[in-house]
Amino acid sequence: MKRAFDVVAAACGLVALSPVLAGLALLVRLTSPGPALYRARRVGRQGQLFTMYKFRSMVANAERLGAGITACDDGRITPIGRVLRRTKLDELPQLINVLTGDMSLVGPRPEDPRYVALYTPDERRILNLRPGITSRASIRFRHEERLLSADRVEEIYRTQVMAQKLALDLEYLDRQSLWLDLSILCETLLTLLR
Repeated sequence: MKRAFDVVAAACGLVALSPVLAGLALLVRLTSPGPALYRARRVGRQGQLFTMYKFRSMVANAERLGAGITACDDGRITPIGRVLRRTKLDELPQLINVLTGDMSLVGPRPEDPRYVALYTPDERRILNLRPGITSRASIRFRHEERLLSADRVEEIYRTQVMAQKLALDLEYLDRQSLWLDLSILCETLLTLLR
């Protein structure tokens, strides 16, 4: 049932938002050199690697110019990228990931392989789920970048933020239902509209 809901919602979303997606892609291309989409290697269900899509919000090749985690004052973020990140519009291309089956609308956010390598055996249970575009953790940590200071970004993420996010994801794993997914989707929309 969840997969059918994901496919229908993602397909409808892509069709309805296609003018917005095209406009954002053009805006990213016109305001900074590089591709419109950022392709990130992430760990998905059962630990399988996949390519996650986002609108590029940082300078081209940003991953080679600094930390893997982004702080709020990160100079690699482009001006239009700041708007995309603040509004979460940079996440819209992940509807493609939902259609291909790599992601779900709701589920633990997909993580970089180097951080998944740090998971405890209990935390690895979340790899039984498809990662999601949104989750309770992504709502609670919507402004995650503000918590991360540029000089200790990796340390703060690993020792504080990641553990709290994983605790919320494990709670979701143990309680998951279509009703909970709908509740999280509504909470996400209300949060974005505020």
